[in-house]
Amino acid sequence: MGITTSGERLIADAETLVRENPELAVATAIAVVVVLASAYAFLRIRRSRGVRFRRLIEDREEITVLMHPNPDPDAMAAAVGVVELADQLGVEATIQYPGQIRHQENRAFRTVLELNLDRIDHVTDLTSESVVLVDHNEPRGFTGSDGILPLAVVDHHPGDGAGEEFTDVRTDYGSTASIIAEYFEDNDATPVPPDRHASETAGNYTLSTQAATGLLYGILSDTKHLTVGASEADFAAASYLYPGVDQDRLDRISNPAVDAEVLEVKARAIAGRKVKGSFGVSDVGSINNVDAIPQAADELIQLEGVTAVVVIGERDDTIHLSGRSRDDRVHMGRAIEEALSGVTNGDGGGHARMGGGRIEPEVDPTDDSTSEAIDRDELSERLFRAMAGDV
Repeated sequence: MGITTSGERLIADAETLVRENPELAVATAIAVVVVLASAYAFLRIRRSRGVRFRRLIEDREEITVLMHPNPDPDAMAAAVGVVELADQLGVEATIQYPGQIRHQENRAFRTVLELNLDRIDHVTDLTSESVVLVDHNEPRGFTGSDGILPLAVVDHHPGDGAGEEFTDVRTDYGSTASIIAEYFEDNDATPVPPDRHASETAGNYTLSTQAATGLLYGILSDTKHLTVGASEADFAAASYLYPGVDQDRLDRISNPAVDAEVLEVKARAIAGRKVKGSFGVSDVGSINNVDAIPQAADELIQLEGVTAVVVIGERDDTIHLSGRSRDDRVHMGRAIEEALSGVTNGDGGGHARMGGGRIEPEVDPTDDSTSEAIDRDELSERLFRAMAGDV
């Protein structure tokens, strides 16, 4: 009886306090809201991004997985992974891309894994309004790309692009394939060994041999077999994927036949290189295969005494640049971006170890702009200055 009386008295005193101090009630309510909001935000952060991505996808009937122009193995692998997850959720998914797939490694990746990829030229070619960007964070490379607001973005490149409902950009990862592999692990998916069928594997979600092989090669390709730019997460992802990898298909992708022009361009890059200090620039002239340019850059960076290189080539009046750096003083992406700054229709960027750029032909020479045209010799000098930090 005494306890009840004391409790009733305490409640009555609290009610009196609130009546006499209404501002206290408001402050208390605000405090409660803040606590609840903080708790929700904490739980949301704790929920793995892979689970959040799965829940986002499973709410759609159809999605388009969009790769960047001229997709490489990392982009294709990430796209295959998203489609693999969508298929298990009963969501129709299509992989699309602008540009071309020319590099022998990229063609081998597509052929060996028997990928169904849809090339597009215009925004109206997209199969769905729900667009998931992989391995890039801003749509580009086709007419109307600037009008797309992607549903989700999954990438490891720096940039300002974001998804309307989901953005996962991890610049400390060596590949986007590692992020996608992590999504499967977040959802407790089991990699299916190449000698087994998915039905023989326990669990709500699985990772097919095709997808596991592709994702592992995507990681290896973007990190030079886990030797350049690889993080702890990339090694962990490779370890997770390994039980499902088909070694024979992995070897066939890794050792494709080399195009004769690629060998010729590499030879021209080596023979025609200009070197200043430890920096090299080589202009290989007109080419048919644009993918030979980064391969030539990969070759040049192996030369003794060279720590940063840029290879220049031209196709259909467009100048293409590809750079590589193993010099901590040279952030290659920034160097190319700075060298092309102010150049008419010039654009470039990338990572510390590799970067690229292009200069499109002038559409309207009478256009009154602040940009300037540039000849190839001056471009080479700009690149040397940018690598030396003098731009």
